[in-house]
Amino acid sequence: MRKFLTHLAIGIAALGVITSAHAGETLDRVMGKKAMVVATNSGWPPQSYLDDSNEMVGFDIDVSREIAKRLGVEVSFETPDWATLTGGRWQGRYDLGVGSVTPTKARAQVIDFVGVYYYSPYVYVVHKDSTAKSVEDLNGKIIGVETATTSEDFIRRQLEIDAPGLPPIEYKLEPGEIRTFADSMLPFDDLRLGAGVRLDAVIAPEQTAANAIKNGYPLRILEGDYAFKEPLVVIAEKVDPEWTAKVSAIVADMKKDGTLATLTTKWYGKDYAAD
Repeated sequence: MRKFLTHLAIGIAALGVITSAHAGETLDRVMGKKAMVVATNSGWPPQSYLDDSNEMVGFDIDVSREIAKRLGVEVSFETPDWATLTGGRWQGRYDLGVGSVTPTKARAQVIDFVGVYYYSPYVYVVHKDSTAKSVEDLNGKIIGVETATTSEDFIRRQLEIDAPGLPPIEYKLEPGEIRTFADSMLPFDDLRLGAGVRLDAVIAPEQTAANAIKNGYPLRILEGDYAFKEPLVVIAEKVDPEWTAKVSAIVADMKKDGTLATLTTKWYGKDYAAD
C-alpha cells in the first residue's frame, strides 16, 4: 500500500509538471521564435495546393498568412496526411491547422476548434452526360468520396458535426456501392471518364467541384440538392488554451472586418464566410 501511495504521489507530481509545462506552451513558442508552423494540405485546390512555381497557394494559405500577419510572425507550412492533421497529439510539430476541417464530435476529443472561418456546402457531382436530374436518380449507384472526410461519413450515415445551430443532417441517398479515394481530386479523375464508367457521382465541397469544372473536367453539379452544409474550423493541438483563445480572437476579427468574406470571394467566387 505504501509503495502504491508513493507511486501515486510521484504520478500526481509529474502530472502537475506536465500541466505547468503546457500552460502557454504554443503561444510562448510562436511568439518567442516569431514564427508559426501551419499544418495544411498540398493537393486540394483551391483551398491549398502547390502552384507551377512549387509555392503553396490557396484560400487556406491566404488565411494562414493573414493570421500570421496579425500575430506579427512568419509562417511556414507542413503537409501531413489528413489523419495526422486532424488527429491531434502533434507534439509541437505544428502550431496551427488550417485545412478546412469540419468540427465533428470525434475530433473534439483530440483537437481544439479555434474558430469557424467559413461554411462549405457539399454537393452531388455527376458527369455532364449523366441522365441524373436529382439525388433520387443516384440511388443504387456507385458514389465516390475522399476517404476519412465528412463526405465519407455522410455517405455512410455517420456524420456528426459538432457545431450549434445547424439543421439536422438529412440522408436522402442509398448508394449501391461506395468507393473511397486518398486525395480530393482522385474521385473527379474517375468521374471524368464518363457517366457510370467507374463512378456515377461524387460528393464533395461545392468549391472543389466548381474548381474542377473550371479546369475543364466534364462534370456538372446537381442543382438544388446540397448534401449538407458544414462549418470549417481552424484547429490547434489540445495543449494550450491561451494560444487557442489568442487565435480565436484573430479569426473573429477577420470575420467581423470582412477579410474572410474577401478571401472566400477571391478563391471561390462566393462569400462563404456568412453562416
